[in-house]
Amino acid sequence: MSQPLTLAVVLPTLNERGNLRPLVDRIEQALTPELGKNGWEVLIVDDNSDDGTADEARGIAMHDARVRVIQRIGRRGLASAAIEGFCATAAPYVAVMDADHQHDPALLVAMLAAVQSGEADIAVASRFAAGASTDDWAAPERERLSGFANAMARRLTGVELTDPMSGYFLLSTDAARAQVPRLSGIGFKILLDLLATWDKPLNIKELPLKFAQRRAGTSKLDRAILFDFLAGLYDKTLGRVIPTRFALFGTVGALGVMVHMAVLAALLLGFGEGFALAQGLAVLTAMSFNFWLNNWLTYRDKRLKGWGAVLRGWAGFCATCAVGAFANVAVATLLEGRGVYWALAALAGILIGSVWNYALSSRFVWGRY
Repeated sequence: MSQPLTLAVVLPTLNERGNLRPLVDRIEQALTPELGKNGWEVLIVDDNSDDGTADEARGIAMHDARVRVIQRIGRRGLASAAIEGFCATAAPYVAVMDADHQHDPALLVAMLAAVQSGEADIAVASRFAAGASTDDWAAPERERLSGFANAMARRLTGVELTDPMSGYFLLSTDAARAQVPRLSGIGFKILLDLLATWDKPLNIKELPLKFAQRRAGTSKLDRAILFDFLAGLYDKTLGRVIPTRFALFGTVGALGVMVHMAVLAALLLGFGEGFALAQGLAVLTAMSFNFWLNNWLTYRDKRLKGWGAVLRGWAGFCATCAVGAFANVAVATLLEGRGVYWALAALAGILIGSVWNYALSSRFVWGRY
């Protein structure tokens, strides 16, 4: 008689084609002796990779029913991929790990034992616990960034872990799904999201991880990763008051105002240009700056790539902002004409214009709300 399904391993993927088959083999070698042939499954949640990762996963699944594939169209992000994995499995326990071979599947057995026995609510593979190693990582800049992010995460969650930013952990599926309605799903650190959301003290066991080098492909983390992390922190603290993406959009807009004024002053005072020309060039420069920064940061998970997509996006963004600017002026002028103090009227116009620009650019430039 075959053993029942016990553990689901969720692998969020983006361009990991070359890593999948050897990783599934490693997971099988780790889990089958303990859980039996049918006691585990792998859920590959792929963000529509352009290297054929989803097709490779389906090819594996054709010959191994323990492997399942969720190909996501128009949705991106490790945290939201993990959430979809939580909700897609019938296994009573679920683990999340990277698909690049930096996380050792051999730890899954000990992690599962800790949670099954009641010793821990969550088992976490830590890069910084006693006995762990990052010698093979060979990325000192990212190690320093992880150290900074971990320090901030400990303050936010109040949980004294050596590695609250770990991407490798295991817990009961029921517990994970119970948190899903309150999770933000923003960014790349789903463990931090879980720890900051949980409303009771947690028993957490950390297991030392020998953090390995990526086997194939390239890292998805870039210099926007810190901004992504800060966006996650914002969402957990103030996101219910002001939507996180709108707050980021507004922050970029405020920086754009500074760029606008700097260009305007330089053209007027430094080059002696007329106001109309200077204002027009300042508007175009600020719009271009805002589009670039929003594409890089605010919509990092939907980032436009390739000259064609970027130019079309830039043109759409400028058209959207032109409509928003008209709404801004119209509302401000109407309010001021009805006796509202000019500064308040101007602020109301800016707010209306910002909301308009956010709504339209979210829909027509970056694809959806």
